[in-house]
Amino acid sequence: MYLHDFWFLLIAVLWTGYFFLEGFDFGVGVLLNLLARGETERRVLINTIGPVWDGNEVWLVTAIGATFAAFPSWYGAMLSGFYLPMLLILVCLILRVVAFEYRAKRDGERWKRGWEQCVFWSSLLTSFVWGAVFADMVHGMRIDRAGDYIGGLGGICTPYAALGGLAFTVLFTFHGAVFTALKTTGEIRLRARGLAMRLGVLALLVVTAFLGVGQAERGDGWSLAALVAAGAALIASLAVNRLGREGWAFLGSGVAVAAVIAALFLSLFPNVMPSTLDPAWSLTTANASSADYTLKVMTWVAVFATPLVILYQGWTYWVFRKRIGIQHIPAATAGH
Repeated sequence: MYLHDFWFLLIAVLWTGYFFLEGFDFGVGVLLNLLARGETERRVLINTIGPVWDGNEVWLVTAIGATFAAFPSWYGAMLSGFYLPMLLILVCLILRVVAFEYRAKRDGERWKRGWEQCVFWSSLLTSFVWGAVFADMVHGMRIDRAGDYIGGLGGICTPYAALGGLAFTVLFTFHGAVFTALKTTGEIRLRARGLAMRLGVLALLVVTAFLGVGQAERGDGWSLAALVAAGAALIASLAVNRLGREGWAFLGSGVAVAAVIAALFLSLFPNVMPSTLDPAWSLTTANASSADYTLKVMTWVAVFATPLVILYQGWTYWVFRKRIGIQHIPAATAGH
């Protein structure tokens, strides 16, 4: 395997880790308006992700940084082509951080409800836009001979991008509902389990349609295997969720997220940004990568840094592993 192919694989793993982890906390954000009844239940939902949501974003920073260092041409085309979607994602992520931090700074139903609406809309929009961006990358873009995107905003607002956005949104909300059932107690746990059943069926339909179109356009045997794995994981997650085995259900929804991202990257390879103008102008792992020396240095850094990040995050999830319910939310105490 060439070093640039190895880094394509590693970047795919980083994006998979990001969507596996941040996917469920985006889903919990959406559930603030779909599942919670009253302020106390919204506080329960926010507390399920309170200790981990910011750590999950480390994977996004690492994925973007690795793309910049290993594939500068890919990074340049992606950031210029998706300038407005990326700006929208950045604004949503900032608003989400501010909402989590400021919600508990003052008492008052109106103040808290306003920030909860920020968490809901920023989680919903970020999930949708990420799906649209990845759908456009797999579908291909108007990349010219110089490797620059020349399609404008209209070139990325496609029906397939909308389908990708819908698929990511529904899948992450299902992932979040399964996580909520795993992390809560009492009535909210039962309602989360019931909502997960409905969302899981919808996710199975939408995700299959999304990956099926991508498979017909650019897929091969490996991406087809990932598509089948995503569908099987969703069905398995639904089955064990129905039996009340929430830990296994969360593992199934997580595998489904990982399989969807794997199917997208397998459909891309060896391209990183296919050109719809001329296939010869596509950015590939070979022509968009940095020099071998840069990749070698990055590989040594990754060998030592990646295990530390995984160990730290694993420890965080272990420390905050207990379930919570409305009985753990003191009425007079403001908190996340």
